[in-house]
Amino acid sequence: MKIVLVTCSLLTAASAHTIFTQLWVNGVAQGHTKGIRVPTYDGPITDVTSENVICNGGGINALRTPLPKDIINVKAGDKLTAEWHHTLESKPETDKSDPIDPGHLGPIMVYLAKVDDALTTKLTGLKWFKIYEDGMDANGEWAVTRLYNKKGLVDFPLPPCIQSGQYLLRAELIALHGAGSYPGAQLYMECAQINVTGGGSASPATVSFPGAYKGADPGIKFQLYWPKPTSYKIPGPPVFTC
Repeated sequence: MKIVLVTCSLLTAASAHTIFTQLWVNGVAQGHTKGIRVPTYDGPITDVTSENVICNGGGINALRTPLPKDIINVKAGDKLTAEWHHTLESKPETDKSDPIDPGHLGPIMVYLAKVDDALTTKLTGLKWFKIYEDGMDANGEWAVTRLYNKKGLVDFPLPPCIQSGQYLLRAELIALHGAGSYPGAQLYMECAQINVTGGGSASPATVSFPGAYKGADPGIKFQLYWPKPTSYKIPGPPVFTC
């Protein structure tokens, strides 16, 4: 009986996924799924070499069609907030795994890629720079725990010196409960379509997806449980600052 209970518990945890569903600008919600390329399934990407890590939406995670036509207007220097939920319909009041199963510990990152048109369907070859990251703090608490406690909200600043124009904003969460071997880390990401005004002239160093992560990276192949970790190296490039 104990074996059955443990197995059921693991299956329940494995089904607890997450989706970036809404962008907030200076504390104002922009609308559920407005301007966000949400998938039809809330499951993860585990192959860091797949083009699906760009904005999700490949295979079983196929993007809802047609793609959103909204482009969210923001100003350089604004405070943005990414809102996550277990599914497109769930909420914390009725779903204990909303915004994500609390045991799915790991980091949260946000990237930008400048594009001529935020409605573009060509995602390969885009150049990304990281504007935010949060991992494990000195007390051993993870970004996902903070996200869970804030009912799916994570705040981050839009750098004031980035160039004006249109961008894809890629919000990403990595769950590490199965990351002891590769592929095991669960990557969740969606892209919001934004238009930035009032910017500067910065030209940040960039990375490509796929390519920014390797399967052997210490932030991708990671033992979460034993021995108990005392530090964590967030994958990808350093955060760009003005």
